[in-house]
Amino acid sequence: MSSEPTRRIVILRHAKAEWSDGDDHERPLADRGRKDAPVAGRWLAGSGITPGQALCSTSARTRETWKLAVSELPERPRTVYEERMYEASLGELIALVNEVSDEVHDLVLIGHNPGMHALADALAGEADGDLLARMNRSGFPTAAVAVLAFTGSWKAVEHGVGRLVAFWTPHA
Repeated sequence: MSSEPTRRIVILRHAKAEWSDGDDHERPLADRGRKDAPVAGRWLAGSGITPGQALCSTSARTRETWKLAVSELPERPRTVYEERMYEASLGELIALVNEVSDEVHDLVLIGHNPGMHALADALAGEADGDLLARMNRSGFPTAAVAVLAFTGSWKAVEHGVGRLVAFWTPHA
């Protein structure tokens, strides 16, 4: 029996944003996004996962998504607004996860595609039922949530380390 704690990574893609010819970093959520973000928060609250920390991209749409989602949780986790998450590559996202303190058992990442989908896909060495196929068929839409479980340290997170245990979208 392993003495290593089970940890969970919750990967949340920002909700639907407005299109703009202006600064991409400052795009706000669209009406649909403002409706979907709290629904994602309610799903997370109902999942029994109590995140100890959240890493959120600094973009307007991710901050707004997290503000609406976290208001549905019974406890607000410590939130770090991390500019390195904006336009982060898969390798950069894994490096950020590797920096998380082992005092944290459940971590939420709020970010952007293609990074969020790539991270969930890369970490999922196994999956419950058809979750991996469903996630990959869907393309990881806005406000989608993937949950991966693994044992060990955050420093050991790498390709294939996790098991995809949940995948949810607001418009399934």
